[in-house]
Amino acid sequence: MTQDNLIKVGMADLNVAHLTGVLKTTGLGSCVGVTLYDSRVKVAGMAHVMLPSSEIAREGSLNIAKYADTAIPELISRMEKLGATVNKLEAKLSGGAQMFAFAGNNDTMRIGPRNVESCKEMLNKYGIPIRAEDTGANYGRTIEFHTETGVLVIRSVQLGVKEI
Repeated sequence: MTQDNLIKVGMADLNVAHLTGVLKTTGLGSCVGVTLYDSRVKVAGMAHVMLPSSEIAREGSLNIAKYADTAIPELISRMEKLGATVNKLEAKLSGGAQMFAFAGNNDTMRIGPRNVESCKEMLNKYGIPIRAEDTGANYGRTIEFHTETGVLVIRSVQLGVKEI
């Protein structure tokens, strides 16, 4: 892979690609990497979702890529501008780890699992099927999503490399 076709997606960021390119994000701990793909027109999208809901936003201007409930609609919109159709999209998810152990059942500390749940709720709202996922556990991940094939490559220190 050359640097020319690498499209970086930062934390609380999203991006799209058409025909060629590899969307890549690093540092998925409790964050969720949401990838969407329309194989018919080879349009891919990736969002690095940090938090489940924009209702908790405190920043002055809302970063729509930061929250599941705002990032996924924006990702769909950008993909549609490149020719994707929402009823042809398929999703793959990675991340959503529980990075730290906490005593008790305090829901606010379950950020990873809550992120995964929120992403799934939004995908369900749009009728987008989840074709594969590598979520949960307690380790970080780096992902690369290949626009030409729709293959999601997941790298982790603990488990090495796998494709879904």
